[in-house]
Amino acid sequence: MTAYWISTYVEVTDEAKLAAYAALAGPALTGGGGRFVARGLPEVVYEAGQRTRTVVIEFESVAQAEAAHDSAAYQEALAALDGGAVRDLRIVPGSG
Repeated sequence: MTAYWISTYVEVTDEAKLAAYAALAGPALTGGGGRFVARGLPEVVYEAGQRTRTVVIEFESVAQAEAAHDSAAYQEALAALDGGAVRDLRIVPGSG
């Protein structure tokens, strides 16, 4: 069953660290089987929605998404981020 990695950026505190993270994270996550589905600021928000940068990555399974997160390549990206952003990251199983 597919799974979705969903990150929302609550606050960006250091653009340079975020750029360093992105340069490493993209290849690490696609190399781990992820496919970027959406990324950027929302065009429209409803209810309690926030205008925060959001990233959605599709994986073949929750286990594959977890393995990508735990990989050495992604951990290197996280080290580059080093407090440069406050994020909410979750992995959600697909519905079918």
